[in-house]
Amino acid sequence: MSTELECIEISTSPDPKYSVIWLHGLGADGNDFAPIVPELNLGDLSIRFVFPHAPVMPVTINNGMAMRAWYDIYVMDLVRHEDEKGLRDSQHLVKALIARENARGIPTERIVLAGFSQGCAMTLQTGLRLEERLAGMVCLSGYLPLSSKTAAERHTANAQTPIFMAHGTEDPVVPLARAQESYALLKELGHDVEWHSYPMPHAVHPQEVADIGVFLKKVLTE
Repeated sequence: MSTELECIEISTSPDPKYSVIWLHGLGADGNDFAPIVPELNLGDLSIRFVFPHAPVMPVTINNGMAMRAWYDIYVMDLVRHEDEKGLRDSQHLVKALIARENARGIPTERIVLAGFSQGCAMTLQTGLRLEERLAGMVCLSGYLPLSSKTAAERHTANAQTPIFMAHGTEDPVVPLARAQESYALLKELGHDVEWHSYPMPHAVHPQEVADIGVFLKKVLTE
């Protein structure tokens, strides 16, 4: 698997001081969340938003149809049988995106990892194991993958990194209970998690967008 993902990039100024790497959900691509940038009301924060396109692969739960995905989904409950190899392969791809931002002059402590659904799972999969501290993680409508291995594999660098976690109360794709279990485990492990729920299905709520903007302004400071 190539370590170079194609990305859409949007910068709020010519010389960004921070980066937000935003990972899309199953079957979408980097275009999915690009329109959100102006809605976040980030003022004069100088940020490069990076919206990568996940690799194309067959997805078991969708009858083997090939689509953009960070890992395969085998069963409806998401966690009874997980694609551990796929998760770890994509973890390397996300780490490569972070390294590319480092090479462009943005240290990891000024980078936020964000993701929706599968992208949320990849944010937690990668961010909790990362050897350098992130500015924050934004975890939307998703869950903690490989949860039984998190305690042993997480790195102390991101033990206190702020995590914004949000979910729809009517989500038919990733059940609210799955997200709540993930939140409870992260809290039990001592992570700094801010929980939000919204009256929505597997989607994004206007209030959620406003709350993400507040979170980003809080963690991306000089």
